[in-house]
Amino acid sequence: MMNKDTIDWNDIWKEQMLMQNQSQHAVDCAAIWDKKENAQLFLKMFQGKGEKLIENTLKDLPLTPESRVLDIGAGPGTLAIPLSEMVSHVTAVEPSPGMISVLQDQIAENEIGNIKCVHKRWEDVEIGSDLEAPYDVVIASYSLGMPDIKEAVRKMEAVSSRYVYIYWFAGETSWDINFKALWPSLHGTNYYPAPKCDVLYNVLYRMGIYPHINVIPFEHIHSFSSEEEAVDHFKSYFNITEQHQDAILRDYLKDHLEEEAGNIILRGLTTRVKMWWEKGCGSYE
Repeated sequence: MMNKDTIDWNDIWKEQMLMQNQSQHAVDCAAIWDKKENAQLFLKMFQGKGEKLIENTLKDLPLTPESRVLDIGAGPGTLAIPLSEMVSHVTAVEPSPGMISVLQDQIAENEIGNIKCVHKRWEDVEIGSDLEAPYDVVIASYSLGMPDIKEAVRKMEAVSSRYVYIYWFAGETSWDINFKALWPSLHGTNYYPAPKCDVLYNVLYRMGIYPHINVIPFEHIHSFSSEEEAVDHFKSYFNITEQHQDAILRDYLKDHLEEEAGNIILRGLTTRVKMWWEKGCGSYE
């Protein structure tokens, strides 16, 4: 019988991340958002029905007007922009050129003066030179594409003076379903998903971190002005470079796209998970 105390859950995270990267022909998660148009569509997804998710996320955070917040994987400013109205300072770390460009546009448009942008991967961020630590609240919202999650969490704890909030996924996501259906016919190999919250929890547990956990069902909706816009958007997701791959994607989307209020949408249900803890409330190795 396997002794659970001998399992290195961080190694399992690394292996599953490696398998995903290999199965995706080295498609870089951040690179999907290199195109500014993709980042703008991502932001659009959280306008409307997605605003409730953002509202609930912010409502549950322990914030005051004096709080200093670190937003890791800030994207186009989904959290950073509204956070800037609630706290004294936000540092937004974001590796994707498209995402950070949209974020900077929003900062300029709204004349926001309390957001600092750091255009780097979390694993490349230098605490002393890139950040203005410590932060009262550190947030990593659906941005755990780090190959070494244990080291990533160590760094989060190092710059937090009190709270760490991590948001990730449970079970099969809507995009896992799409990838599993399309990847073999597109690339001739199986698709392997990223590690989920079960692995993450066990990594935290072995580190002496015992997080609070909340489950958040969420309807994931991509909205487009046309079928052609949908096809163009998902080409980067599925690493499509050949004409026959384009045809496979089009056929798949025709069967799954819906019309709603004059838009073309792709709908999917995803279970999201919030894990959070107060620093020092556990024996951290």
